[in-house]
Amino acid sequence: MRATTNGAGRDVNRLMLDFGHELPAAPIATPASKDPRLFHYGSTHGEFRVGRGWSPAKAPVAVWRMTSDQVPVLWPFISTPGLPPTGAQMGVDHLSGGAFYADPIGWVLDDEIPVTNPNIFSFGKPGRGKSATTKAFILRMMDFGYRSLILGDTKDEYELLCRAFGVEPFAVGHGLATRINPLAIGPLGQGWADLSPEQAQGRAAIVFSRWLTLVRGLVGSQRIGDKRVPFGPTDEAVVKQALKMLTGYSAGSTHLRETTIPQLWHLLDSPTNELINETRYASERHFLDETRLLRDALGQLVTGALAGLFDDHTTIEVDWKAPIQSLSLSRLEPLGDEAVGIALTCLNSWGRGMREMAPAGDLRIVVRDESWKQLRLGPEAVKSFDADLRLSRRDGDVQFAVAHKPSDMLSAGDTGSQAVAIAKDLLHLADIKILHGQDLGIARELEEMLGLGPIARDIVTNWAMQGKGRALWCVGDQQYKVQTMLHPDEMRLTYTNENIAGGG
Repeated sequence: MRATTNGAGRDVNRLMLDFGHELPAAPIATPASKDPRLFHYGSTHGEFRVGRGWSPAKAPVAVWRMTSDQVPVLWPFISTPGLPPTGAQMGVDHLSGGAFYADPIGWVLDDEIPVTNPNIFSFGKPGRGKSATTKAFILRMMDFGYRSLILGDTKDEYELLCRAFGVEPFAVGHGLATRINPLAIGPLGQGWADLSPEQAQGRAAIVFSRWLTLVRGLVGSQRIGDKRVPFGPTDEAVVKQALKMLTGYSAGSTHLRETTIPQLWHLLDSPTNELINETRYASERHFLDETRLLRDALGQLVTGALAGLFDDHTTIEVDWKAPIQSLSLSRLEPLGDEAVGIALTCLNSWGRGMREMAPAGDLRIVVRDESWKQLRLGPEAVKSFDADLRLSRRDGDVQFAVAHKPSDMLSAGDTGSQAVAIAKDLLHLADIKILHGQDLGIARELEEMLGLGPIARDIVTNWAMQGKGRALWCVGDQQYKVQTMLHPDEMRLTYTNENIAGGG
């Protein structure tokens, strides 16, 4: 073979052809056409290959029918409308994968969020993280100017948190110097001499209304056999007139004198002619006969288990500018739930009186732990609790009530009673509900009392029971699956198992 002059020779194909062999032609590669389908669905039997889960039979198909509000609970990629990132960052929303923020008053002010009041009810089985979530909330809201008031720490759960801010809790109990007067006039009594008649009458109406609500609750907490002591319109007229006389309001005094429950009891037990005439009784004997139950109920409060604790003038000075204040009732636990409930009623009335002249912008979170103990005192005590919740918008307070389960509200009385009806209505006075883990036995309560569907109910009784701090947050009619996240320093301040663990 000789090379050509230009350096080119025969190629392989030409060489083989010269010797009588023809090579097959190679196919010309053509670009593959694009599949128009966006998704490639697998066979219902699975892929017919080893280890790919092929099955000769089709898998059963479950059919679910639900509303658009329930869809996000089952399908995490279709989340509920997000809340604005304002307020306390509580943890992770497992439905959206983002951070969850709690801002009750901000929600009320936002017309796009279905919340009309900032009150919160927190339910959950003991040990599921109720206290830790509550403390984390009040701790983080301090960064936004909120202060906290613990009206009745029944187990001293907030002591560490108070002392972390240099605040010593006030302890109420026998042998201690702390006295709380539930009939304290409060800030409304300041500058009484400088008020116009209209202003004085307006303030007096608020003060006497608060006192009547308290006395009604205290009297109604006492029993005659299996029944509660009634408090009717005549009893209300007698108590109101007695309070007006004791404070000097009926005599047109330029300032109101502070009175106490023992002074009220003594006046009713030894009525003056003025009181008898003003309440339209024929004689002193007629007055004493008609008010016997009222006087005996008040006398039991003065001489009973709580004697000396709420029947004298207040002996503490509260720094309302401190980030947190707490009144401890743990020393009253040996006296029983009813005594603690009465003490909570007294503290709630006193706390409401102290907040009646709060300046604008003084935002406060009022924590009411073990609130079910007050609700068990009967319909009048429930009405007192109801009054506090209804005033949250006026006072700028976030009422944060903690209980074990929704049916705790129904322990206020017999099935179908007035107390139970009022207690059910209380659930509607809190547009925000935090539902921590519950046993399956509570599932029906969650569905009947709170209107939860089966999917949300399963979150509370299943997912939330698998870890502390897990809860279903119901913000109006929207639901969020939230895991509260705690910093190590917060875990130290929110730990509530010292007695079980044997440590301090």
